[in-house]
Amino acid sequence: MGKLITTSKPLILKSKLLCFSLFYLLTTLFLALYTTLSQSKCFFRSSPSDPILNSLFNYPSSYGEHKYAISTTRSTCSSPVFFSDYWDVVKEIENLRKNFRGYDGGLRYMQGNADTFGGNLSTITRLSYFNHRNDSIDVPCGFLKQFPVSNSDKIAMEKCDNVVVVSAIFNDHDKIRQPKGLGSKTLENACFFMFVDEVTLKGLAYHRLISIKSKEYKIGVWRIVKVATEKLYQNPAMNGIIPKYLVHRLFPNSQFSIWIDAKLQLTVDPLLLIHSLVINENVDMAISKHPFYVHTMEEAMATARWKKWWDVNGLKVQMETYCENGMEPWSPRKLPYASDVPDSALILRRHGVGNNLFSCLMFNELEAFNPRDQLPFAFVRDHMNPKMKLNMFEVEVFEQVAVEYRHNLKSSDGTSLKKVSSSRRTKRAKPDLYVNNGSCCGGCHKYLSTMWGESND
Repeated sequence: MGKLITTSKPLILKSKLLCFSLFYLLTTLFLALYTTLSQSKCFFRSSPSDPILNSLFNYPSSYGEHKYAISTTRSTCSSPVFFSDYWDVVKEIENLRKNFRGYDGGLRYMQGNADTFGGNLSTITRLSYFNHRNDSIDVPCGFLKQFPVSNSDKIAMEKCDNVVVVSAIFNDHDKIRQPKGLGSKTLENACFFMFVDEVTLKGLAYHRLISIKSKEYKIGVWRIVKVATEKLYQNPAMNGIIPKYLVHRLFPNSQFSIWIDAKLQLTVDPLLLIHSLVINENVDMAISKHPFYVHTMEEAMATARWKKWWDVNGLKVQMETYCENGMEPWSPRKLPYASDVPDSALILRRHGVGNNLFSCLMFNELEAFNPRDQLPFAFVRDHMNPKMKLNMFEVEVFEQVAVEYRHNLKSSDGTSLKKVSSSRRTKRAKPDLYVNNGSCCGGCHKYLSTMWGESND
């Protein structure tokens, strides 16, 4: 006769109090983690109060396979910038759109024909427009040659009357990236325009993202605008400066704009960005501080040392011109301007006299010297009149709202990208230095001598 085998529950399950305590602990930990992640925007809920659109566009695997993101050390679950409720932001921006009555005291722009798009103005001529006290004076602001885009693109650009997001790819230098985190009403209030040249367009056709036979191009949220660059500048970087700094002229009816370098991907809704960094701060422009440099001469030295621009002598002439005309190193006296060097990959603007004048003056300097826009930034900002209201936000904010990728190493068909030859360089402004009787900025010549000595090693 066999023994009766009995089973009993493990000792740990016999204690109802212990089981309840474990269940309570695990539930509490889950709820705490969920609340923390929700508030820090580590993920978004698809609900009527927080409607985030799903993936906007899927690319073929062969497109941009050699491009990868630049890593960052910031925490992905901490936010250095506060965003208001999405629906409140949409309502406020829509009200601004309805109540917009045009710009008070808007700028008048110079018309005519010139050898270059911007006129290639002399130093004396450029400086004469910095003090803008007479609204009847026409300001030089590009378009002294026609901007070569199709009529259908021009009409679409003029119809964009609220927020416009602008980027550009010339010489097939980057991949088109779709923004993330767009709200369900954003595409009704924001336009997305990507300017490209023939080389980039051929790359998109190679991957069958567009058809060359089509008269209009669209990839995801981006309207692709072909620019006939042979009628503009020989340097692709200088052609990219046109939509970057003359966005207010390309989109004359837009109230706000966001410029984003093609190496970046937006990860926050553009309406939230404009509201948080421009509207709430009551500024004309918002731009990130440079992560390393504060003084213009530091950026100039890095530009020469790392060969970011081929003409070192041209950099020297540019810096000497600014020093002779009153450029000063950054100091607390320049507050509330927190730095002289921005990271200009992301620029948010409120279109109006302050921003528009700054953008025109910046473009003139970039055409005169080179497309390195961090070099004239502080000189233009400090010497223009009336002054511009500027929000220079922290680098942590920049890294929170965008992901940075490497530039292309190869063209879309797998061949190496061709560098711009010396025969295709942009025209140079004559070094007709307008010497002010005042002394040069303190330490400027010390920087210059160090800079040129190191760059010639």
